[in-house]
Amino acid sequence: MTLFDSPAFEGHEGVHAFSDEKSGLKAIIAVHSTARGPAAGGCRMWPYASAEDALTDALKLSRAMSYKNAMADLELGGGKSVIIGDARTQKTPALFEAFGRAVEGLGGKYWTAEDVGVSVADLTYARRNTRYVAGLEGHAAASGDPSPVTAEGVFRGVRLCVRRGLKRDLDGVRVAIQGIGNVGGHLAQKLHAAGAKLVLTDVNVEALRRVAAATDAEIVAPSAIFDADVDVFAPCALGGAVSLDTLPRIRARIIAGGANNQLADAETGRELFNRGILYAPDYVINGGGIINVAGEIRALELGEAFDPAWVDAKLDRLALTLEEVLEQALVERRPTHEVANEIARSRIVGAAEKRAAA
Repeated sequence: MTLFDSPAFEGHEGVHAFSDEKSGLKAIIAVHSTARGPAAGGCRMWPYASAEDALTDALKLSRAMSYKNAMADLELGGGKSVIIGDARTQKTPALFEAFGRAVEGLGGKYWTAEDVGVSVADLTYARRNTRYVAGLEGHAAASGDPSPVTAEGVFRGVRLCVRRGLKRDLDGVRVAIQGIGNVGGHLAQKLHAAGAKLVLTDVNVEALRRVAAATDAEIVAPSAIFDADVDVFAPCALGGAVSLDTLPRIRARIIAGGANNQLADAETGRELFNRGILYAPDYVINGGGIINVAGEIRALELGEAFDPAWVDAKLDRLALTLEEVLEQALVERRPTHEVANEIARSRIVGAAEKRAAA
């Protein structure tokens, strides 16, 4: 199968491969759409089994960012970058400096930020060679780590789904969180403060124990999280957690989490609907982080200070958008992911037509 035949390609404007022999950089930057503005999306570092796996991940994540930015009503398109490598052993300043040169080579078509395996500290090295880095600190427009804002948006989304699906508040609701990294850890704290009872898992045992102790949570093995007797399943690790293989084991009535590309495929989304499980489309509920990043990009472009009130207003609007998706799906008796996809595509196409007519 060629790149253009891949189902994940779906109208990408550009796919760029970069390598730097001296630093060992092997990176892919996928730009899905710039119809609404420059593409924006984080940089992920992961030891992919093959370059094909890295490409597929970049394409899926890039497309999801187009949808996410459209649903968050941001003047940004969708893009994503992946660095092939082990974030635990292969990070160097030279690697991220080379990555910065790659981003700069796109001439402002793509803004990067942190994602899985990449920290704010890593991107300070990329910033040496490009201005198109957001989520950093030390300047008036700085928004800082976007993870807590992602977690806040997911928390609001979980609360909304519980109110709609279970007709109650979060106090006493049982939530299973798969992955307690930057987003999942913050989400656990917020849910615990709201009275939820947590079941947690992560491959990082030390971090898992620390978060569990702080939130009075039950710990289970990664393979057992799908079997947890809970009301809500919150995927907050890598994509594809909800599949036709794992779905029969999920006992939750609601799936709402921070991970990207939570559904393994569209058929899984349809089966969720058939089983009566309420699903909050991932790129709607987890848009808080990119809203935070967008606030920084906006401030940088305007030469102003970062405005937290602008971000909070966008988070409020995002919650309303999620509610609109859930309500439309209910009225039309359709899967929520199909409704969200149609709305996102219409917003992107509308922006492209407006730009073409200008």
